[in-house]
Amino acid sequence: MERAVRAAEQALIEFEIAVETFRVEVENFSRLHHQKLGPMYARLDELDALIAEARAARTGDPEDLRRAQEARAMVLPMPGVDELFHSWIDSDGLSPEAAAMLNNQAVQPPKRVRVGDAVRKLYRELARKAHPDLARDEAERQRREEFITRVNAAYGRGDEALLRELSEEWERGPVPAADELSESEELYARLDWLARRKELLTVVARDLEDSAIGAMLRMAPDDPDRLLDEIAEQLLAQVAEREAELAALVQGVQ
Repeated sequence: MERAVRAAEQALIEFEIAVETFRVEVENFSRLHHQKLGPMYARLDELDALIAEARAARTGDPEDLRRAQEARAMVLPMPGVDELFHSWIDSDGLSPEAAAMLNNQAVQPPKRVRVGDAVRKLYRELARKAHPDLARDEAERQRREEFITRVNAAYGRGDEALLRELSEEWERGPVPAADELSESEELYARLDWLARRKELLTVVARDLEDSAIGAMLRMAPDDPDRLLDEIAEQLLAQVAEREAELAALVQGVQ
């Protein structure tokens, strides 16, 4: 029974590592997707609204007017000043991005995060050593949870140097006390907890895989940039079609 518990613990840890790795990939790809394609989607929404408004102006039909109002409502409004600068002001004042915009300088996009193999390997090694599921008492679990939170944050930023520092810190930390043999009731309870934990993680993994971004990543796991380029080409073609349609409608009104 004890061997079964140990095997289940290791299997769960590996599963959690895989889920967290994919979660970070989905989060980073979502950020890249928004940065590269967000303006194109916004342009398409604006063109759809302009086309509907031009058609309504030409026909005067109540149904066309209703469609124009609905299309305009789909266009995201410009944010207010407070909302625009809310995330650009820190304890030192305006961030470099906000200062650049105020000075009519080019605003650099957020730093691109792409987790490399070395970072992924470091993360997995640390997660296997410091995972909270390996704790045998509440104090040890709390220490591990606090540490693994820092590990996850460093991994999410792709910070290899910090992960190496955390690895050294863990090696210098207190050595866990030797495990004592558990009673059979405790082993059964542990197996039950591990099974329920795996069920919850399975739901999280399925949600990630079924999400729009997760599905896109599965289409091109080795080269997601190529997929973004292909989608961008499709969106640019749609923008060109909408602009031509709008030009024809405007000329018709005139």
